[in-house]
Amino acid sequence: MLPSSIQISGEPLSGAEVRDICRGLRDNAVRLLSLRGCRLCDRDFGRICRALAGATSLAQLNLNLGVVSSPSRIKLLAEALRTNRSIQSLFLHGSPLTDAGLALLNPALALHPALVALDLGDCMLGDEAINLICGLLPPDGAKSGLKELTLSANPGITPKGWSRLAIAVAHSSQVRVLNLDYNPLGDHVAGMLAVAVASSRTLEVLDLEGTGLTNQSAQTLLDMVENYPTALRSLVLAENSISPELQQQICDLLSEGEEEEEVAGGAGDTQDRERGRESAARQRGSSSWMCPSDPSSQMVLMTSGLGDSLLAETEM
Repeated sequence: MLPSSIQISGEPLSGAEVRDICRGLRDNAVRLLSLRGCRLCDRDFGRICRALAGATSLAQLNLNLGVVSSPSRIKLLAEALRTNRSIQSLFLHGSPLTDAGLALLNPALALHPALVALDLGDCMLGDEAINLICGLLPPDGAKSGLKELTLSANPGITPKGWSRLAIAVAHSSQVRVLNLDYNPLGDHVAGMLAVAVASSRTLEVLDLEGTGLTNQSAQTLLDMVENYPTALRSLVLAENSISPELQQQICDLLSEGEEEEEVAGGAGDTQDRERGRESAARQRGSSSWMCPSDPSSQMVLMTSGLGDSLLAETEM
């Protein structure tokens, strides 16, 4: 039987539901587990963590919106992650982690062999957390690290913290998607990020929506896109004080870059063209996956066939 998906949103979990979840995890019958905004007691949270520790089929874990609500729960999750070897994507958006909580969780994140996507948006993080996160973006030539990172809505991070992150992104050989939307970055930080993008050989998606940018930032980003070859394919600048004309110019240049690559790929053999199509499909899936729609408010069981790029391959 193919692994299934369990999605529950914004509901109190009954004892029977917790037992079913734990059984599915122990039987390696769950590929995606989403408990977004669910309410459960500490005892049941611990039961789920112990079950997911040994799960070998679980690839995506969504505990967004306050499920990991205390230091004791952070410790339980960290213990589970130290044993688990299968989770590729971890969502903790809207959890009150703070820097101290991330410090408890970080050793397990850093040593996890499969983790490539992490959402720490709206987790009350500051500069100390950024220092830890940079360790998950190892420099070129080092061990593998995160490919997708979300740090949306963490206003406690200062320009000093963002500058450190920009340096890590510039030297990372892995990161492809970076979501920094709804942070008060301003033009100065945007300039540092432009340098990071120009240096990165892998960053494909950068979300700067609602980050306090002006035409000054947009002009810097335009110059970067126009004059320096980068891997960037998507740059989100909505909800900023940037003229529509500048936004359109940047969008047009990014689109031209994609078209030129497609034309160049046409000179290759059929096998190369097929690989290019597959790569483009993965990029589109990755971009849309970083802005997932809200799950339904009830448990959903479905066979594996997930739309995101990291879970595209299903067992036969």
